[in-house]
Amino acid sequence: MRRSAALALTVTCVWLLGGQMVWAQPYGDKAHAELAKALKGAKVSLAKGLVASERAGQPISGKFEVEHGKLQLSVYTMKGEQFSEVIVDHTTGKVAKVEPMTSAEDLAAAKTQAEAMTKAKQSLRAAVDQAANANKGYRPVSVFPALKDGHPVAEVTLARGGAFKTISEPLD
Repeated sequence: MRRSAALALTVTCVWLLGGQMVWAQPYGDKAHAELAKALKGAKVSLAKGLVASERAGQPISGKFEVEHGKLQLSVYTMKGEQFSEVIVDHTTGKVAKVEPMTSAEDLAAAKTQAEAMTKAKQSLRAAVDQAANANKGYRPVSVFPALKDGHPVAEVTLARGGAFKTISEPLD
């Protein structure tokens, strides 16, 4: 109870003081613990993964994730009306696979992300770089665009050890 109250107070204070922290994940979250452990083997940054995926289209989101027990760097891209998932090798930075999206759930997410990116004046990579520069010691692990009050923002999740936090970076 004390820990959650302290976290709530911290988030409230940061918000009131104009900070950009949106939330912080508890250390006991199993999925985040698994991701934190797997990230130790990643030699490529999220920003470099976004750049590598550009050959398949404009990056509209990206994340490190553990898929079937293995770390994966996945980037959603759009080219015209087509959406793809690009898998970037997290050790070399080369595109390992490009698959057209067919799942209704993935397509719905991609369309929402694409809508936000059509209003963006800066790239997801720029937002990831800003978040990394403002949060020394943290590693960007995911970025998702969204519209907030009609303005495009990038929700960037950062990790340091087992600690995760998400901040909003403006895209306009």
